[in-house]
Amino acid sequence: METIYFTLIGFALWTLGLGVSLTTYRSILVLLGKKKSNEFPAGVQHGSDFNWRLNRAHLNSLENLPLFLTVVFLTSSFGMIDSFVNQAGFVILGARVLQSLTHLTSTSVLAVNVRFTFYMIQIVTYIVLLVRLF
Repeated sequence: METIYFTLIGFALWTLGLGVSLTTYRSILVLLGKKKSNEFPAGVQHGSDFNWRLNRAHLNSLENLPLFLTVVFLTSSFGMIDSFVNQAGFVILGARVLQSLTHLTSTSVLAVNVRFTFYMIQIVTYIVLLVRLF
């Protein structure tokens, strides 16, 4: 199996792991009686800063998973998977994980700039992979 498929699986697992972490965190708060299950409104900042950062890191990954899937699908469909594409998968997955971890650790100006840099690495890599299809 091509490496790009493994990195896509890794991306999906990372996204799933963030979602499970968020659900576990919230479940513990509910089970301890610190929150009610309806006290986590979608799209509105709620709970601790960490809870909100975890929520946003999960949503960021979830929003970008279809893009990665599309790029891999098209590249595979056109028979254009090569060593460059496989290496690009590592770049995308690595930048995604580092973006999420940065998001979870801080909201300082430096952390936001670092997080943005990791995001842009992903975007530029997607663009390069898509341009290569023409």
